[in-house]
This record gives sequence, structure tokens and C-alpha cells, in this order.
Amino acid sequence: MQSLWNEVEAAKHTGLLEERVYSSRLLGAESALVLHGGGNTSVKGEAVNIFGESVATLFVKGSGSDLATILQKDFAPVRLDALLKLSRLEKLSDVDMARELKLATLDPAAPAPSVEAILHALIPHRFVDHTHADAIVAITNTVDGEARIRALYGAKVIILPFVMPGFDLARVCAEVYAAEAHSGTIGMVLMNHGIFSFGDTAKQSYERMIELVGRAEEYLQREAPLESPVEPVQTADWQALPELRRQVSAAAGFPLLLHCCPDTLAFARHPEISAISQRGPATPDHIIRTKRLPLLGRDVAVYVNDYKKYFEENSVSAKVPLTMLDPAPRVIIDAEFGLLTVGRSARDAQIVEDIYRHTQQIILRAEALGGYCALGAAELFSMEYWDLEQAKLKKSGAPKVHAGEIALVTGAASGIGKACVQAFLDRGAAVVGVDINPAVAGMHTGRADYLGITADLAEPLAVAGVLEKTIGHYGGLDMLILNAGIFPGGKKINALTDSEWRRVMSINLDANLAILREAYALLKLSPRYGRVVVIGSKNVAAPGPGAASYSASKAALTQLARVAALEWGSDSIRINLVHPNAVFDTGIWTEEVLLQRAQHYGMSVQAYKTNNLLKVEVSSRDVAELTAEMCGPLFEKITGAQIPIDGGNERVI
Repeated sequence: MQSLWNEVEAAKHTGLLEERVYSSRLLGAESALVLHGGGNTSVKGEAVNIFGESVATLFVKGSGSDLATILQKDFAPVRLDALLKLSRLEKLSDVDMARELKLATLDPAAPAPSVEAILHALIPHRFVDHTHADAIVAITNTVDGEARIRALYGAKVIILPFVMPGFDLARVCAEVYAAEAHSGTIGMVLMNHGIFSFGDTAKQSYERMIELVGRAEEYLQREAPLESPVEPVQTADWQALPELRRQVSAAAGFPLLLHCCPDTLAFARHPEISAISQRGPATPDHIIRTKRLPLLGRDVAVYVNDYKKYFEENSVSAKVPLTMLDPAPRVIIDAEFGLLTVGRSARDAQIVEDIYRHTQQIILRAEALGGYCALGAAELFSMEYWDLEQAKLKKSGAPKVHAGEIALVTGAASGIGKACVQAFLDRGAAVVGVDINPAVAGMHTGRADYLGITADLAEPLAVAGVLEKTIGHYGGLDMLILNAGIFPGGKKINALTDSEWRRVMSINLDANLAILREAYALLKLSPRYGRVVVIGSKNVAAPGPGAASYSASKAALTQLARVAALEWGSDSIRINLVHPNAVFDTGIWTEEVLLQRAQHYGMSVQAYKTNNLLKVEVSSRDVAELTAEMCGPLFEKITGAQIPIDGGNERVI
């Protein structure tokens, strides 16, 4: 591990707290040190109260903050005297500790202080850094891990057994530190947990962390080298994943996403996978950091290697206490699919993936050192049912209406389709946007809950490719929004060519038939029920001259949807239609076209845009919001409906 310290950059950060932010971000930039909010840092300094008095203060990372992106406001300023006074108590429950920490915080708007705040206060150095470094965890998660750490560091570090974070850990740390620390002590290793470094400056504490972890990495490279595995060819049947997702969701009691990582097949096919995958997480902190997503030990929950056997035997429900949030696995390792991660949201599944990818490497390293040996079920159970974690879960609030569900939107790059993507994202769904326009792939960059696919759905193989990518990314399909279509230039029937007619029909009708047909099996396996919303047109009820191919294609699509509603109702698949009109914020309505059409009718542009009974303008967002609501609980007893959204049109009414 190399130091990322840059003197030029560091010089831009003046003051203790700014230095603390800078070095904290350096730690957060290394995924081998911390993942998704793991680890914490602090600095001891002075704060000034309302009376102008200096108060000795510990600025400690706030709970829920991420070292990679941490800001000054993410550090909680806690009175140092209060922390030291708390440390002298004989007993202090974790709930009481959390309350006292908040009471001792100088700024009521600050985040809750880290549960390790008392420990940070007791370490007599200005700067304290704490990470869950992979290399340290790999070495300590072995049978003779403590001996290896002692041989590696000698007297430079203090070694502590695993103790639950919080008051108990602070007390043990204070006792051991007082007995063993000396002028050469630069760090502290917590078995099965992580490592602390400390120093008088931000640079000293940071570079001690890099030195200690770097030495552990060199040790592993020397004693337990790993070759990059050659990933075998995947032969999985992708259609099996939606059924697996349905059963996992049934075990949980609510919809869950299922993300496939096919580049992990080598680990999934490890000869000892059935044993090494069942020994628990690399560090129990990962449970807290990810709100229960990684599973614990086999006596509390299960890392599933053979999901068929898991569901046949229902082994989880027999072992898990009834108070557990849900018995569904969050990590599944399968020889056909590799690593499968489960989450209520795409981000949750991504966090699980990130953690378990690191866990795989830790397991393999520890195995090479003589055998991976995680904490026992009792310790893991205590961590999972920690009072503070249960309190956090209670405060998390109700999930969004489409949490754990997947929506596929065609014609997603602009207009109504683009607005539909946003409407479903706002409601907590994972969204797959499909469009012939390559811009669809770049929408919502960096979001785990969006997948943009460039495809021409009129091509014979395109639909199967889109659905396969959807399954691999999110595990299935719950909601299908058929929006893609074309509106050709006005042409009367006597001038309409066969090729023009066929082109409109192939895109507006045939492509939608293909995706409906292929999506049926996926919608049937939706954990709640499958839903389809077809974006029709006012032209179905009230066609206009010069739009024969468009009107006929939308009318045929409407009939297709009505027949599907009749055929699929027994599978609890709901199919409804919306018929928009005069939605002017789409690509075809340029300012020039709007002006021409308004002049044709002798109107101003604004009058033309509101030329309906209610005198309102209908936007893409209006159509999208109605579409999303039609997939929600308000419409759960409605199928085969056609709803105009046009401000009121006399011909339609």
C-alpha cells in the first residue's frame, strides 16, 4: 500500500479539522482500508462556546458518514471532559452511551458521534485513525492470527481480542493501552475487526496506518500469494434467476433485487466453497455498515451455496429467531451464476457485492495461511442484535412504494419515456431504460438503480438481449412501460407507401408484441404481480387525417393490450393504457413546429398548447406520473383500463 499524501494538497488544508478531513479522505480512497462508511477518524482540538470560552473537544466522525467523501460538518464535536468522565463509569449500556454522547455534543445539528468516540478520547494522541483493512482482517481471521500479528509487528502495536464496539471496547482498550503502550507504540490491532493508528499530526497518523497495513500486505504476498483466477465460461440459464428472485422475495416478505456477478465463478467453483462460504463475514462491522445486508454465521443466517437445497429444506427459518428482520439471504454463491447479491435497493445490492468481493479475497488469503476462521455465531448474533443497530433500523422509515422492484421503460431517452424513468426512480424502483438513441446509456450516470441499454427493439434479437441484461443486473422484471414509437410526417392514405406503413407497424406494433411476448414469463414471476402500462394515443379514440399508419398502429397496440389483459389476468398481471394528447415537451415539437401548427389554427402558441376543455398544458412529467401511479397500489385492482390524459378532448369524450 502506497501513501497518497501530497504536500501541495495538504498545504491547502489549514487548521486541525481541515487536516483531519484531508487525511480521512485519503483513507476513504482505499477500498482495501474501508468500504461504504466503514472505519472512523478523530482529532482532538478546541471549540469555542457561546461565551467565547475554549472547550477541549474531540471531533469524531459522525455515524453514517463515509470517509471517502467526508466534510467538516460530518465530524461531531464532543466535549472531551464528558467522554473521559463517561470512560470512568463501571457500566454503561450502549443505548445510554449513545444518549450521553449526543448530550455531550456541542452542536445539536451535528451527526451522532461514532460509537467508538470514548475509545478515541482515551487514546492520548491528537489524531486517531481506524480502518477495517483487508490485509489485517485476513491475517487475524486465522487460527493462529494473534501469533502472526505479534510476529509481524513486535512491540509496535497493541493487540486486543474482539470486543463489541462501544463502551466495553473503550474500557478494554484503556486497560490494555495503559499496561502495554510505550513511546514506540504506533498502532493497535483489534482481532477480527481492524486496526488503529495514531499520531501527533494528521500526516503521522495516516502514514503509520499505511506503514502498518503495507507491512501486512507484503506479508500476505510473501506467505499467501494468490494468482489471478481464470474465470470459467458461464453456462447458466438466465431464465432461472427470476424464479430465484421470487423465492428470495417470498422468504423476505417483500420484493428484493438480485444482482449477478458472473466474473466470480472461479470463487463459486472453489473445491472447498461449501465449507469456506459458511464461516461468517470477514468482520462483524460489515453487518452494521450495511444495515444487515451481508449475512452472519450459519447459526444465525446463511450464506447460500446451493439455493435449490436452501429453499427445499427452508434451513434459515428453522435457525433464525423470529425477531430477525427477514430470513432471506443477501449473499448467494452458486456454481452456475457465481456471486449473487440481494438488496431492497440497487445500492444495497451494490454494497453487498463490494463487501463480498473483498470478503472473497480475505477468505482465500486466510485459507492460504492455514484456514479461514471468522468470529463465532454468538459474537455475530450479539453484533446483529445490538441495541444501537435495532434502534437504527426502527428509525430508517418505510421504504418507497417500488423499493425492490424493476421497471423497464422503452423509448427512454427523451420525452415521456425519460420522464417515466425519473418517476419510477423517485418511487424507489430500479429502472432499465431502452432506446435506439445511445444517449440513454449515459442518463443517471453513477446510479446503481439505473441501467441504460441502447437497442433497436424492432430487430429480431434485440428484445431477448435487453431482457437478459435486465435479469443479470436486477434479477427479473415487475413493470413494463411500452412507450417507444414513431410519429411519421403527415401523409394521406392515397400517398402512403407499403414500406412507410410497414415501418410504422414494425416499430409501434410488432416490436411491442415481441417484448410483451418475451416479458410474459418474467412478469408472471414478479414477487408482487406483473404490471404493464402502454403509452397509447388520443388518435385511438379520435384519429386525425394524415395519420393513418400511426393511428392504426396505436389502435392495434391498444387491442393487443386489451387481449393481453384478458389472457394474463389469471397470472395476476395487470395491463392498462394511457392515451396522451398534445404533449409538447417532446422531441417532435420544436418551437418552429409549434408556431406553424398554432398559426394553422389561428391561435397563439400558448392557446394552442392549452386547446382543451380544462385549458391546461399536458407535460411529459404529467404522463409519467400517471403511468407510475398506475403501477402502484391505487390501481392494484384495475386491469384493461384506458385513461386519456389530454386536458379533456371533445372528440374523445
